[in-house]
Amino acid sequence: MAATAPTSRTREQPSGDEEATTDLKLGEFQNVPTLTLSEARLLINAMMDHRSKIKKVEETDLGMEAWKKEQEEEEKTEWEESHERTNELLLTSPAQTRTLIKTLDYVDVFARFKVKENIEAVERFLSQHEELERFERSQLGSLCCETAEEAKTLIPSIANKISDVDLQELLDDITKMRNFAD
Repeated sequence: MAATAPTSRTREQPSGDEEATTDLKLGEFQNVPTLTLSEARLLINAMMDHRSKIKKVEETDLGMEAWKKEQEEEEKTEWEESHERTNELLLTSPAQTRTLIKTLDYVDVFARFKVKENIEAVERFLSQHEELERFERSQLGSLCCETAEEAKTLIPSIANKISDVDLQELLDDITKMRNFAD
C-alpha cells in the first residue's frame, strides 16, 4: 500500500533547554530582565498613552517638532527613560496593536497591583532578595502567594534558595501592599 501524505505540517520539536522546575533552566532567557504582570500592565498603559499623545499631535496643527520640543522640556521619570526604546519599537503595525490590546486585556485582569507606587514598592521588596533569580522574583510578584509552602509549590526552584521564614516575611510584605491598594 502507498503511504498517504501527512494531513498537517510537522511540528518543530521543543529545544528542551527551558525548564522552571526545581532546577531553573531558562536557556537564552537566563539573565534577561523580567516583569511582573503589574509592571507589564504599567508599561503597556504608559506606551498606549504615549501612542495616544502622538496620534493627537499628528491630528492637530501643532506638528511633531513642537510636540517633541515640549516633551524634551518635561522631566522624564526613571521608568520612562528605561522603557523609551520599548515604546519606540511597539509603535508599528495594526497586527501588533491588536496583540498589544489583547495583552493589555490579559494583564488588566491578572495584574495584582494597579497603583504605580505599590508596584514600585513590591519591586523594592523583591529586589532585596538577590539570592532569587529575576524570573523567580517576577513570579512571586505576579502570583502573590499566601504562604511560603504555596510559593515553593508553584515556584519549585526557590525551595533551597530562601528560608521559609524569610519567604513568608516577603510574601506578607507583598500582601500588605495588595491589601493597601484595595
